[in-house]
Amino acid sequence: MTGLINALQEYMGEHKSVVLLTVFDRMGSAPRGAGAHMIVGQEGRVFGTIGGGAVEYEAEQRAIQVLQEKHSCREHYYLKQNEIQDLGMVCGGEVDVAFSYFDSEDQSVKECITFCKALQMREETVWLILDITEAVDGRFAFYGRKSGVVGMEVPEAVVDQMLTAFGTVEEAGRKYYYERLTQPGRVYIFGGGHVAQALVPVLSAIDFNCVILEDREEFCKSELFPKAESVLKIDMRQIKDYIHITEEDYVCVMTRGHKDDTIVQEQILRTPAAYIGVIGSRKKKAKVFETLKQVGFTDEDLARITTPIGLEIQAETPAEIAVSIAAQLIQVRAGSGNI
Repeated sequence: MTGLINALQEYMGEHKSVVLLTVFDRMGSAPRGAGAHMIVGQEGRVFGTIGGGAVEYEAEQRAIQVLQEKHSCREHYYLKQNEIQDLGMVCGGEVDVAFSYFDSEDQSVKECITFCKALQMREETVWLILDITEAVDGRFAFYGRKSGVVGMEVPEAVVDQMLTAFGTVEEAGRKYYYERLTQPGRVYIFGGGHVAQALVPVLSAIDFNCVILEDREEFCKSELFPKAESVLKIDMRQIKDYIHITEEDYVCVMTRGHKDDTIVQEQILRTPAAYIGVIGSRKKKAKVFETLKQVGFTDEDLARITTPIGLEIQAETPAEIAVSIAAQLIQVRAGSGNI
């Protein structure tokens, strides 16, 4: 959602008021679920989508009214039978949308956007929190785990329950919607072979920052990874000399062979990495795990490793494997799905 934050900052910086539309609930076969966003200005939609079709058109028109009224609101939309058929759906759907009015002349709103951008620049997780209590006036806040809240007051009990990528919390008679807009974290990819070369553009397209780590000169070239944040030539036996892996980082291991994979895994298991995925067969997994147990790792330690890496979609080519890995990282980032 980096683009969303940038778009808000751009339009507010040009002294243009906008309305941020946020889908916070969906029932049935509505095209987009919670977390879909759209920004509407006087000229209409300027960023994002909440699914297209009649619902988006009606929501866009309502947002233009909100701009004129300068008053936030929430609306419920129901897809009629002909709209459902146009979208290729079988059954009906409904969506709830929050319309948050951002007044370009309101200094407090500008401070919220500036705060949000600062969190992003400091690589701190950014959360959007909306008060979606019935008939409330579209109050909102941005939140960072380290920096706190800017905007409306948010009860600590609400913050304590923000454990997934998005959800709702009821507290003291009010209902709040929360959503993780950005999460720092990098994907450290050990090995620069064909799968890594296919993986980086897929991950960069879905807002993952990738770092390639290689010890072979021929696979450690920036032109092979134009979408990577950086490409580092390293000694695989001394990873900590080059990078610092945090609890928000992901690791994908796809080196030249078993020996190097094992060397990397032994070091990565001593970090708090959020995800450790290793390419290879189940036969390879058994052999490597046996070696790791011999140096003191437990079954609980080894359970942190996902191998074979990626979702099981019968992927064979580097491009297909890249898609399966990206899909799994989306699951982990969203806090949903078991791996």
